[in-house]
Amino acid sequence: MARSSDSQMDGWGQYVSKYLNIAVVNRAIGGRSSRSFWNEGRFQNVANEVKAGDIVVIEFGHNDVGSPRSNDNGRSVCGGEGTETCISDVTGETVYTYVFYVIQAAKLMTAKGATVILSSQTPKNQWATGTWVGTPSRFVAMQKKAAATINDPAVTFVDHHQAVSNMYLKLGSSAVKALYIKDNTHTSAAGADLSSQAFVQAIYQKMNGTTSLAAHVKTPIKTVY
Repeated sequence: MARSSDSQMDGWGQYVSKYLNIAVVNRAIGGRSSRSFWNEGRFQNVANEVKAGDIVVIEFGHNDVGSPRSNDNGRSVCGGEGTETCISDVTGETVYTYVFYVIQAAKLMTAKGATVILSSQTPKNQWATGTWVGTPSRFVAMQKKAAATINDPAVTFVDHHQAVSNMYLKLGSSAVKALYIKDNTHTSAAGADLSSQAFVQAIYQKMNGTTSLAAHVKTPIKTVY
């Protein structure tokens, strides 16, 4: 989602405002996980800005991989989908699960009167090997699990991963590979823009049910999958 200073890549959060009729403030920071965003106080900073009626989109996953127990990089989350904990082999801190961090973040926002959309992470280049590989990261299911665990109508889920996967399958190998200039994880500006369009299409077409953002989509939408 984050803006990048690298001309070869960019985050989809930079482009989504083109397809919505409300103001968008992108507070995503590159290279962060749910854990590091929490530990750095960035969720709290966002909550401090939030006003009643605002809509907060939370999406993580790419940087949450790894294990805090083995050469902890400060971003990896503890395994599991609940209240499991583990200890960092570097800092000695208690590390929680992805689901735990996301739930705490969502609750910070709803306490301010905001609604929250838990969006699953976008996929990497699913055509990297020349053959379609659409298997989602485990954090896609964890994002959905977090929304279900909160069980609050103010918190909804959208499967951004599936939306982009549908788009990539439609685009085909050559077109998708062209969207990944630097590596198979970070999209170019063009790829980021397309990912934002897939997100908006999923919201508008209620892929996973109605979200608080659906009423703010500009129509007609651009159909990308």
